[in-house]
Amino acid sequence: MSQTNLKVLFAVLSWLLMAASGSAEDLQHGKRVFQLCTQCHVLDRETNGFGPYLKGVVGRPAGSVPGYRYSKAMTDAGAAGLVWNDEALSEFLYSPKKKIPGTSMSFWGLWSQSEIKDVIAYLRANP
Repeated sequence: MSQTNLKVLFAVLSWLLMAASGSAEDLQHGKRVFQLCTQCHVLDRETNGFGPYLKGVVGRPAGSVPGYRYSKAMTDAGAAGLVWNDEALSEFLYSPKKKIPGTSMSFWGLWSQSEIKDVIAYLRANP
């Protein structure tokens, strides 16, 4: 096998191993996926829109943004101790209505775990 073929084979095997092992989060991909959220949410300032702002959401109790009118389900979840950590965000982004039955969020969820991980990484990178 030639040097060039070995390099190509090595590159392909490396890419396959990264893909299979759940490669590191991709912030640019997270930013692109987050564009789905921007009709209702902002990330760069503390201003509510149709949805509550998401600046500083990681580590924040659910249903706790001042001045935003949440569903009873969301305020109850926060009162019961739900905090938006990676696990809770992952479950919510996969299926909001499954994670918090009765939520008023009208989003069907993300299907891909890589999209979810990338969005969470993007949220973390923009506190």
